[in-house]
Amino acid sequence: MLRFFDLERIDAKKRDVVERTKDFEEIYEVFKPLKGSEQSDRCIQCGDPYCHNGCPLHNLIPQWLKATANNDLEFAFDLSNETSPFPEVMGRICPHDRLCEGSCTLNDGHGAITIGSVETFVNEEGFKKGFKPKFSQDKVGKKVAIIGAGPAGLSAATFLLREGVDVEIFDKQNRAGGLLTYGIPGFKLDKHVIARRVKLLEEAGAVFHQNVEIGKDKTFDTLTKEFDAVFIGVGAIAGRKSGLTGEDAPNVHLAMEFLVDIQKKLFDEPREKNIEVKEKNVVVIGGGDTAMDCVRTSLREKAKSVKCLYRRDAHNMPGSRKEYINAKEEGVEFEFYVSPKALITNDKGEVIAVEMVKTKLGEPDSSGRQRVEEIPGSEYKVDADVVIFALGFDNVNYPFFASNGIETDKWGGVLVDENYKTTQPGIYAGGDCHRGADLVVTAARDGRDAAKAMVKMLVK
Repeated sequence: MLRFFDLERIDAKKRDVVERTKDFEEIYEVFKPLKGSEQSDRCIQCGDPYCHNGCPLHNLIPQWLKATANNDLEFAFDLSNETSPFPEVMGRICPHDRLCEGSCTLNDGHGAITIGSVETFVNEEGFKKGFKPKFSQDKVGKKVAIIGAGPAGLSAATFLLREGVDVEIFDKQNRAGGLLTYGIPGFKLDKHVIARRVKLLEEAGAVFHQNVEIGKDKTFDTLTKEFDAVFIGVGAIAGRKSGLTGEDAPNVHLAMEFLVDIQKKLFDEPREKNIEVKEKNVVVIGGGDTAMDCVRTSLREKAKSVKCLYRRDAHNMPGSRKEYINAKEEGVEFEFYVSPKALITNDKGEVIAVEMVKTKLGEPDSSGRQRVEEIPGSEYKVDADVVIFALGFDNVNYPFFASNGIETDKWGGVLVDENYKTTQPGIYAGGDCHRGADLVVTAARDGRDAAKAMVKMLVK
C-alpha cells in the first residue's frame, strides 16, 4: 500500500470516440488484474477514511482496496458485496467525483484512488471466477411484497433474502431494473449487468412479477393481506415541464420518455412514443446527468446535430464531470448561460426553433448558490427539429397511496419515519418515492436500510 508516490492515478480506458458513438456498448473498459491491483495499492489506508464517509452506502472501501492490492480477490468481492446490493453497478454509474473519490485524501495533489473502476473490476473479475454474493439458505417463514423493481426495490430484495425472508417483486415494466434497465443508457450500464443481478436474486428465491401495475392489475389491499410487510420503491419519474407555450407539440419530449422509448426500441419492445431523431437537429435543455444521457443517446441515434443548452456554466452543472467530458468528446455542442423563453411553432403545430435569452449569475440565494438572471434584449433563436427537456423529476401521486392511508408530503413524497415505516403499519417505503429524484446509490441505501428495519420487525 501507500504507493501513491510511485504510481499515478489511472482512469479506466475509454473506447475510441468514433467507434463508441456507433453503438450503445459501454465506453469504459474494465481494469486488467495488474492495473486493478496497482491502483488499489495507491490507497494510504486512512485511519478515518473519508471515502467511506463520502459514500452513501458507507462501503468498506479501504478494506476491499487492501484486499485487491494483496490479490485476495475473493475477500475483496465479499467485502464489496457486504454493504452494497450491486457494487458492479455503482462502480459504473455513481458520480464518484462527488462522493467517494471526491472525498479521497489523495485529492490534495496526488489524484484520488480510482475507486469506481476498481469496484467494477473486483466484481466483474469475481464473477468471471465464479464468485457469487451470499444469501441465507435458512428461511424464517416470512414474506415481503416489493412494489417496483428499480434500485430501491432490488436493494430491499437483496438484503431481505440475505436474512432468509422471502420476497416477491411487482413491477409494471416488461423487465426488472427500473431506471437501471430503461433509463440509464447502455453506453454507461450494459443491460446484461442488471439481468445478471436479477438472475442471482431469482436463484436466491426472489419471485418477479413483471407487467403488473399495483392499483391496476393487482390491488394494494391484496398485497397487505397476502404478505407480512410491503415495501414501496416506485421511484420519482414524472418529468418536469417547462411551462412554455408549445411544450405539448409532437416533437417536444421529456427526457425520461425519450430515454425509455429508445431503450424499448433497442429491446424491440412495444413503444408508446416512437421518437425518432435520425437526421434531425436535436436540442436538449438541462445540465444534469439525464441531459447528458439524452444528448449522447441522440448522437448514437444518428441525429444531424445535438445541442445542450444550460442556464449556468459547465462548472455549475449538477451532473458528473466525466459525463460532460464524454459528451463533449463525442461531438455535443454546448451553449452556456442561456435559458428558454419560448417555443416557436409552424402552422402544423410543430416546434421549429427555441427562443433563448442569455443569462448571468447574480447574487447568491439562501442556499449560497448564485441566482440566474436574464440579460434584457439578448434574445436569439436556436433551430430545432426535436426538443428534449431534462429539467428534473417529480414524484408520481399513485392513487393507491391515498386510498390506503399512505400519507405524502407537499412534494408528493411518501412520509416515512427513521425506520422507513409509512403512516400505515407494515408498509415501508424508500428511494425516490420518499426523498424525490436522487442518486441510484441513495435509493440502494434506502432499500438496504428499510430491509434491515423490516427484518427486525418480522423476526422477533
